Amino acid sequence: MRYWLMKSEPSDVSIDDLAKLPNQSVAWYGVRNYQARNFMRDQMKMGDKVLFYHSNCEVPGIAGLAVVSTLAYPDETQFNPKNHYFDPKATRETPRWFNVDVKLVKKTRLLSIKEMREHPELANMRTLQKGNRLSITPVDPKEWAFIESIL
Repeated sequence: MRYWLMKSEPSDVSIDDLAKLPNQSVAWYGVRNYQARNFMRDQMKMGDKVLFYHSNCEVPGIAGLAVVSTLAYPDETQFNPKNHYFDPKATRETPRWFNVDVKLVKKTRLLSIKEMREHPELANMRTLQKGNRLSITPVDPKEWAFIESIL
């Protein structure tokens, strides 16, 4: 089992939105970074644990816990010319972008990025490193255990 931090803009899909969706599950669509795509396509397995992170908002931070509930499959948004995430180079025969489904485990208190930076146990956490802008990052099992213990 692996651990991940996955960023979502609450204006698109928040932890509260996820809680209201059928089966409390959502396709993690719209990822257009090759490294993040590769994490989903090549490394994520069903049952992997996820820190659901609110980004690009007033108070960014971890808002809940989730689990990867499907293996990677082609992201449908790449095929729709009316969609913001459309990719004219993608075809159904050779899709370029993939997603997994993520299912809510529980909403937590918001663990802000500011608070995360205050804990020396998280000093090496990838998402906290200067210049990191990836929407999906691996989380070390020790970091996961620490975060889980303070939520």
